[in-house]
Amino acid sequence: MTRTDRLYALVEELRAVSPRPRSARWLAERFGVSSRTIERDLSALQQNGVPIWAEPGRTGGYCLNAAHTLAPLGFTVDEALAVTVALGTLTTSPFGASATSALRKIVAVLDARSLTQTAELATRIHLLEDDGSGGATDNLAAALRTGRVLRLSYLDREGAATVRDVEPMGFVGKGGTWYLIGWCRLRDGLRAFRGDRIAQAEPLAERSPRRPLEASDLGIVEGRMRAVGLGENPR
Repeated sequence: MTRTDRLYALVEELRAVSPRPRSARWLAERFGVSSRTIERDLSALQQNGVPIWAEPGRTGGYCLNAAHTLAPLGFTVDEALAVTVALGTLTTSPFGASATSALRKIVAVLDARSLTQTAELATRIHLLEDDGSGGATDNLAAALRTGRVLRLSYLDREGAATVRDVEPMGFVGKGGTWYLIGWCRLRDGLRAFRGDRIAQAEPLAERSPRRPLEASDLGIVEGRMRAVGLGENPR
């Protein structure tokens, strides 16, 4: 976790438990750094206007005034439920960690009534998934964003293990299965790597060339490809 990511995460953690305090020691264990590092981070946030203060005493710690950070989201209950379900489907995808973080942020800023209703409705919705893990997904989404070449430890359909340097180009998801689409330098061609067969994904320092990816390049014979977008006029 970078320092910038940790600063955002600290604010979200304090907002989630507001008005209760969190001690520097607790936060240090939560984020895997020293208490001194946490205190420096919190001081930097305070200097930038984030309403954080310290409560003394044995049960004291750092508190955040949630009312002066983010206003409640203007989601209806149906919208909040839809977002919750959508993020829940990404748990075993390359975007699982980010989806979990995004859901925490939404929960932290929903108004109490909407949150209660959404949480109750969410208990009635379940996802049917295949057994097994989602594979080594930690570095996949970041590699697509940064353009860095990945060194994959991969098992093919016969169970043979190979190590390949791959230029990430995109992802295809079907049901609970996700595929990394990339230019395989071992095979010198476009390949689809099933997520649950990727044993390890190591980002290299090298950045890959930008290669165009069209649905027609993938040779899909079943189903219809649909792009994920932000609408006609994303800001």
